[in-house]
Amino acid sequence: MDTLLTLAADPAAWAALLTLVVMEVVLGIDNLIFISILSNKLPEAHRARTQRIGIMLALVMRLALLGTVAWIARLTEPVLTMFDHAFSWRDLILLAGGLFLVWKATREMHHHVSHDADEVTDAAVGVGGLTATAAIGQILLLDLVFSVDSIITAVGMTDHLPIMFIAVIAAVTAMLFAARPLSKFIERNPTIVTLALSFLLVIGMTLIAEGFGSHVPKGYIYAAMTFAGFVEGMNMLARRRKLKRGRAIATEKARADDSSLAS
Repeated sequence: MDTLLTLAADPAAWAALLTLVVMEVVLGIDNLIFISILSNKLPEAHRARTQRIGIMLALVMRLALLGTVAWIARLTEPVLTMFDHAFSWRDLILLAGGLFLVWKATREMHHHVSHDADEVTDAAVGVGGLTATAAIGQILLLDLVFSVDSIITAVGMTDHLPIMFIAVIAAVTAMLFAARPLSKFIERNPTIVTLALSFLLVIGMTLIAEGFGSHVPKGYIYAAMTFAGFVEGMNMLARRRKLKRGRAIATEKARADDSSLAS
């Protein structure tokens, strides 16, 4: 209790908490995109429940990993040497997660492009062989990868466990509230699915690079994602304006036809 009061009175602790919350939220975006895309492949009745379960699993996993900080710190120690490169458990986890993410994003992109005409039907009835249990299993696998990366980031930014716990809980709570709106937004805008899957593909390649010891600055990736999102936003506005103009022209034409018939 005294430790908590001391931290509460320390401006540096508040600055560390704010920075860590922002970092955890940003790192959680990748996980959230994956959960949203995967849950949208399920029947409507199962989506919200699957999202909640996936996000709560992420919270439980991250809090459990925080309880083993000393073990987490040792994950960065080399355990295997291949091709003149020493791999740690963290590297191996990132490699496995990156390969899974690349495979999953590529497979989903192929399905999205090849079955575009059936997208509405698939979304309604859950066609594609994906069950809620399978979706939760895949979410759990990615939760593990993102959780390890998230906790190692937290350990590297502060030595205070209470700050880590609060930051993780705040970030996962933000994910919980953002999951449904993001899922609905992706569902309403099919072109966003391709963009989101492209993001996941880039993130998967980044995880693989990190696993091989090549650090990729996250700022570059998120800047590229932001720019791509901005361009897609402009395209969406252009499509909506074109659709409105088309409807206005059709309405005017219908009125003109009615007038000519009346006369």
